[in-house]
Amino acid sequence: MRCPYCQSEDTQVKDSRPAEDGAAIRRRRACPDCGGRFTTFERVQLRDLVVIKRSGRKVPFDRDKLHRSFDIALRKRNVDPERVERAVTGIVRQLESSGESEVTTNEIGVLVVEALKSLDDVAYVRYASVYRNFREAKDFQDVLGELKGAPDAE
Repeated sequence: MRCPYCQSEDTQVKDSRPAEDGAAIRRRRACPDCGGRFTTFERVQLRDLVVIKRSGRKVPFDRDKLHRSFDIALRKRNVDPERVERAVTGIVRQLESSGESEVTTNEIGVLVVEALKSLDDVAYVRYASVYRNFREAKDFQDVLGELKGAPDAE
């Protein structure tokens, strides 16, 4: 593993332990050249996923981008980072085990909305407002009605 500080390719593993409920290995590393210390995570990747954007463009799936979506929706909300990590890992596992190598942004969005609904109501509404492209206040009322379990009133 290359050192992020000096780019040396000769780093040493100082400590390894399971992370994310055994779904990853957390490795603490040190660089003998510059003395820098850093952490890496090793995860199983079942297949390379490709995301099909709404425009039809295809891009490689990026776990970090998925995690950033959660971070944005959960900004200033008191949610345990471990719960967020489990949600992200669960979505990635679900996508990888689906048997498909291509996944649409819509499919990912549905999974994120479901996960956020169980994590935090405010984050759920924030994400849903962007994901569903809300145009007026009634759209928010409909989502809030879903949270309450009430049927849509018109």
